[in-house]
Amino acid sequence: MRKILTLVLAIILSQSYTCSQAMNSPAGSLTRTDICKQNYKILFGEDALAETGSDPEMLAILQKYIFGEIFTVGELDIKTREMITVTTLTVQQTLPQLKTHINGALNAGVSPIELRETIYQLAPFIGFPKTLNALDVLNEVFKERGIETPLKSTATIKEEERYNKGFAIQNPLYGDEIKLAMEGLPDDMGADVARFLTEVCFGDFYTREGLDVKTRELLFVAALVTTGNTTTLKSHIKGCIKAGNSKETVTAAIIQCLPYVGFPNTLAALRTLKEVLSE
Repeated sequence: MRKILTLVLAIILSQSYTCSQAMNSPAGSLTRTDICKQNYKILFGEDALAETGSDPEMLAILQKYIFGEIFTVGELDIKTREMITVTTLTVQQTLPQLKTHINGALNAGVSPIELRETIYQLAPFIGFPKTLNALDVLNEVFKERGIETPLKSTATIKEEERYNKGFAIQNPLYGDEIKLAMEGLPDDMGADVARFLTEVCFGDFYTREGLDVKTRELLFVAALVTTGNTTTLKSHIKGCIKAGNSKETVTAAIIQCLPYVGFPNTLAALRTLKEVLSE
């Protein structure tokens, strides 16, 4: 009986083991291979480093690097890491990998609603066609796992409230910088663009339940790291910190994107972060 209880306890602990706890284990007893295997099992229910498939060497490099090293940087929990990963894979439209990580996110405790909102909110940044592609993958996973769709609505505002409710979220974070940037376009069409941003990005999406503004801003940083748009990223790093994220959390979120977007975009994003922190 004692052996059974010990085994059950070990399983529970392994499921709740965070990446930072693994790195802070006594005397550095866990290697990156150990940490990789723990995280991989939680996310995908399989053994890492299985030496199967046509390219086991690449998979071994990838798995130990991502799940044994990147996952140990900063204090992000495994749910947040997977939402960041889903974000960057959606932006890149790497749909086979996106399907894998949607499953991983669900296994890590991300709710279906949280996943849907993670993808929904990217529409103003990457456009609706790419967002719909990602939603097709999401709903395919839901179907395979027996999750009934469509999910419940999480909209909270009426049609006539889109601007005012959106502005109430946008203004404390970004002021009227977009409105000012769009001034001077012919026929004042820049005012239309600024209004669209307020109504769509902040009105249609930020007001929805499922993710708070703090989390939405952190995921948008990941989206912009992926695109390489450091000008817009600079503004959103400031907004992300105003929304309540620490500089350490923002740094860890940027580094979480590293294996998915590569060093050039990530280093550019970290330089942009340093500029913001020095101002």
